[in-house]
Order: sequence, then C-alpha cells, then structure tokens
Amino acid sequence: MPINKIKDQSAKLKTKVQSSKPRTGGTVKTVRSSALKTAKKPAVQRVSGLQIEVFDIKGKVVKKISLSKEIFGVKVNRQLLSQAVRVYLANQREGTASTKTRGEVRGSTRKIYKQKGTGRARHGAIRAPIFVHGGIVFGPKPRDYSLKLTKKMRKAALSSALSLMYKNNEIKILSGLGGIKPKTKEIAGVIKNLGLDTKKTDTILILPGKVENVYRAARNIEGLDITYANQLNAYEILASKMLLLMDESMPVIEKHFER
Repeated sequence: MPINKIKDQSAKLKTKVQSSKPRTGGTVKTVRSSALKTAKKPAVQRVSGLQIEVFDIKGKVVKKISLSKEIFGVKVNRQLLSQAVRVYLANQREGTASTKTRGEVRGSTRKIYKQKGTGRARHGAIRAPIFVHGGIVFGPKPRDYSLKLTKKMRKAALSSALSLMYKNNEIKILSGLGGIKPKTKEIAGVIKNLGLDTKKTDTILILPGKVENVYRAARNIEGLDITYANQLNAYEILASKMLLLMDESMPVIEKHFER
C-alpha cells in the first residue's frame, strides 16, 4: 500500500506541474533563442586594448591609438603605490647629518675640579654633554636611509600609477611636438591649445629621449616638469595632475616594461 500511495502522489505532482506550465511556452523559447542569436552578433566590432585620443600642437584630435592593457589597464594596487612612494622619498635622503660626541669635541680631558669639598656636583671632563660646547648625546650620524623594491614590484607600481591616471582621464598624447622651435612661447601656445594651466595643474612632460628643441622650449614653463620615458617612476606620476606624452614616448614605455 505505501508504494501505491507514493506512485499516486508522484502522478498528481506531474499533472500539477504540467497544468502550471504556460501554454505559450513554445513561443517564449523561440523568442529567447532569437534574442540570444542577435546578442551573439555585435553591431560594432570591438577593438582590442584601450584607446586614447592623440592631439596635435593646435589642440585638435588627429587620431586614436590603442594602449596596452598590461600597462594602462591593470587594477590599481594602492598599497603597492604607497610603498613605492615611501621607498622613493626614503631614497632621496642623503643621510649626511652628523654631530660630535664627547670624544670628538675640542677640549681638555682633565678633571675640572676636585671630586669632593666644593659643594658642587661632581664632574669630570669639560667635554661632558651637560656643559656648553660639550658633546652631543645620541645625535645623528651618517647613515643609509635607502630602501629597495624588487624589479617586479617597481613595474607593477608604475603600471598602477599609469592606469590610475588613465582612469581619471589625466593623460594627453601629443603628435608633432618634435617639430616646434626651441622657444618658450611655442610650448606655451601648445599647452594653451590643450586647455591646460600648468600654474594650477602640476604637469609632467614625458619625452622619448633627448629632444633638445622641446627641452629648451619647456624648461622655463612654470608648473611643467620634464622627464624621460625610460626614467618614469610611480612617485613622479602620482605627484602630477596631468601627463603630457609625445607619441614617440609610447614605444619607449612599452619597451621599458618588456625588460
């Protein structure tokens, strides 16, 4: 009897499920399948990598180029950036501060007065730290403050910094900048055409190498720093609000990451 009851209950459940199915189930399936078919065929072909506009010296967009995802499209590692900044600033310290101990200052080593009977505190040499012109206790001595990052960490920090600038739309690539005259007003006109104000926005110009005319034109612009593509570091990028890159600098940056 229990087996027959179970069979009856399963039969009832099957009939309930069949009755609860919508009559238009077939049409719904065809609509879904057609929608999937159309979704698989995108109207516009996707371009691999990231894209960015390239401006000429007049401030007009001349073309678009694709950027490497491994350099400009990585997830920003803020902890690593903080570590890279700390290492960079520590390496800027010279560590040359030095003070003289009581064994190094000038003065006699004789006992300045007898031990007892004067009513004063007992003292030895005049070079003791308690006296004026005496030695310094626990003063700074020359030391090495330098820290190190591994090569892999340096590259990861640099790519995080570049990716952060790209996401914040703080990168502009210039074409034809190498043909300007070595005059300050030339580069000042280019910056004005791009709608930038270097006095309010700290800007860094990245050159592919020694471009003498561009360097001489840009070196006197207030708020504009100049560096080379193969010497980029995370601190310089994070300290600026806008990156100006010559289009010739892009291959140099990519080659720098390949090493």
